[in-house]
Formats: sequence, C-alpha cells, structure tokens
Amino acid sequence: MCGFQNETTLYLTIGGGKMKMGFCETDITPDAPVTMVGFNRADNISKGVLDCLAAQVTVWENNGLYCLAAIDNIGFNKKESDQLRDLIGLEIGEGREKVMISFSHTHSAVNTAVEKGYYEMLCIKICNAARKAKESMENVSIGWDNAAAEIGVNRRSFGKVDRRVGVLKVCGENNDDTKLMILRLTAHANVLKRDNYSISADYFGTVRRLFSEKYHCPVMIIQGSAGNIAPKYYCSTIVPIDGRGEAYINSVTALDDIAQEVLSEAEAVIHSIKAYSDIHVSTYSKYITLKSKVPSMAEAYKIAGEAAENCGIDGSKWLDEVKELNENNINFQTECLEVQYFCIGNWCLCGIPNETMTEFAIDIEEMLLNPYFYFNGYTNGCTSYFPTKEEYDLGGYEVYWAMLIYFQDYGRVYPYHRESFDEITKFVAAHYSINGFDTMMIGG
Repeated sequence: MCGFQNETTLYLTIGGGKMKMGFCETDITPDAPVTMVGFNRADNISKGVLDCLAAQVTVWENNGLYCLAAIDNIGFNKKESDQLRDLIGLEIGEGREKVMISFSHTHSAVNTAVEKGYYEMLCIKICNAARKAKESMENVSIGWDNAAAEIGVNRRSFGKVDRRVGVLKVCGENNDDTKLMILRLTAHANVLKRDNYSISADYFGTVRRLFSEKYHCPVMIIQGSAGNIAPKYYCSTIVPIDGRGEAYINSVTALDDIAQEVLSEAEAVIHSIKAYSDIHVSTYSKYITLKSKVPSMAEAYKIAGEAAENCGIDGSKWLDEVKELNENNINFQTECLEVQYFCIGNWCLCGIPNETMTEFAIDIEEMLLNPYFYFNGYTNGCTSYFPTKEEYDLGGYEVYWAMLIYFQDYGRVYPYHRESFDEITKFVAAHYSINGFDTMMIGG
C-alpha cells in the first residue's frame, strides 16, 4: 500500500520523460426524439434539446499511449462500454486497459441499450475524436490541487459527502497558456428531475460552459462516487424523493447555481496551480471477484412487494428470474470486477463500473493519506448500486429495488455481499501504485 504523510504536499513522479497530450470534443446530441434513460417512466421519449451532449477524449503519450474519455450519458452497460474501449484502443494502438471512460451520469441522456443506432453513431464519433486527439498531441505541463464546494447532499444518511473539487490543469510545455482543465466533482447529474423530457448534459454542461468562458480552454468533468449524493440544487415542478428537506434548494436557475458554486470555490486554487512537464503517466487495471447471493422466494416476494409499494416498480420479471435460479439450485452469482487506475504523479482517478456511494472515495482517500486519489463510480460502465455495509442493512431503492428494473443489464439479481465494501476498499488501496518511480516533493 502506498501512503502519503502530508495532505498538503504535491508528489510528482520523476523519470517519465516529456509528456504529450491531445484533446478532442465531439457533439453526441441526438438529432431526433429518442428513448431517454434515468427515470422509470412509461413514456420516456425525448421532447427537444435543452443543451448539447458531449463526448471528450484525451490521449496522452508518456512511455506509451493512454486515453481518458468523458461521455454525457448515465452510463453504458459493461458490454457496450468494453466494446467502445476496444474500438478506441484500436484507434490509438493500445489495449482496452489503456482506455478509461468516465460517464457523467446525466439522467437526461439517451438509453443506448434501446437506441442501437444512436450507440453506433456515438462509437464512430468518439473513435474519430480519439484519432484527432492522438494527431493533435503536443508537449504539455501539468499541475493539480483541490478546492471544496457544497454541491451535494447525502440523500441516504445525510452523512458523509465528498466535497473535493479536484482540479487538474494542463498547460503548454513552458507553463504558459492553459490547454485543458479536468475537474472531478461528486453529485448526481439529475438536477433536472422526472418531469424533464429535454435532452441535457445537466449541470456538467453548465459547469463546462462557465469554466470555458472564464479560462478560455476546454473543460472535462469526471464524476465521483455519487451513488448516494443528490445535487443540492434541483429544478422541478414537483418535489422528488431526493429533494425533500431543508438541505435542498428548488430553483429555476439550479443548473447555473451549481456551476457558480463550483467556480467561486475553485478560482483561487486554479490561479495558484503551477504546472510541471517531467511527470509520469500510467494506466492499469486490476481484477477482483465479488459474490452476490440469490434470495429465497420468500425474500424475493418481500422485496418485490416493498418496491411496488414504495416506488411503483413492477418486479414480475425479476421474480421469474429469481424463481428460475432457485429451481436450478443456484445460490449465488459472481462478477469479475475491473478496477482501473489512471495516474499522473500522485493525482489518480480510480474507478469501477458501479454506482458507488461517497463513503468509498472518502475512506480510500483516508487509507492512502492522499487527497489527490479520487475513487469514482460510473467508470467503464454503470451497473448496480454498490452500498456500504450500513446502507446494505437499511435496504431500499439503492440496495435492492433498482435490481428489479435493471437486473438483466447487471447480470445479477441481488447486491454484492455485505462485506464487499471492505473487500473493494482494501483491494483498491493495496493495488494503488506509482510504479516504483522516485518522488519529488513540491510545496509543504
């Protein structure tokens, strides 16, 4: 396990050689009404576009090629995501494990599992963007730091919230003009609620626009562990479940309110960041197998009844699947989970294809004593919620009921075992590495 003893220290890995980076953004807004994703509605067809959806691709060269992409979508299933990563890998001449995809988790985007034509179009556009990003690579310098903003509320326990605004600034080789800014934020991208039928990037779009106008450079946003973090501001004609209580603010300007909050807190940090050119970049994946039990029929009927009563969820197909598994004496299911790391010095994005709760990120940061280690969900796909042990015991939508809707995409009928939270946090921390390079301390 790698530990950093001073949370105000910036560590740079030395010996990576000059770093190059290329960037390309492409518009992935549908040009016709499509099936939306994010809300369990009988009528889910879009009715116009509020703002454009984007896919952003960076390609990095530093003893190899690496790709970090961000897509305005709730998150593909694993099959779709892996297929796209393979295609991007072919474009840059690397394997899937050198390609990380982060999804914004906007609830106002396209259901790619239904809209196959849109998914195919999106893959073509993103691969073209990867090629252009590779062709546009130039020498760069990089620096990073954290700000803190109050943009999210823990909708499950009103407890922990990851308030870090991670800022990575990519400048020219001589620390001159800013080429790109990467922000890491943590809050569900559902400021727009179930009464919204317009395609939208949600608050990711407004934050990108505001920062781009301010700093005259493209802005990429990475979603954190936001499985139980609702946006503090929301915009709706109804009061949703994750918008009840004094902590939430309903506002017609909610999207801009979040963007202004992030900008006001990040400005001082951005101004003070110094960039360095001799920094090591690496991307690698590790794999862990997690188990989930198959409930008995008595347990299944109880869960289905609660889901119907509390959320109006029809669990009949899920019950059929559970029944078939029981009849075949299948007592548990397993999943081989990819944990991917994208590291620049001790700035690290690490993610899994789940809706992870914010406690994952906070606990792992504390294990590593590294405030620049960001554990994220929605990475290389978006499968089931991944609850903490405490939330597992409380149950509810994020633990059980969502399984009734999306179990076919997840490949499981039940959440991971209760102890999986401890398993994955320890695994992530133990496999974090700066690849043995010496470190240089900047600041104090």
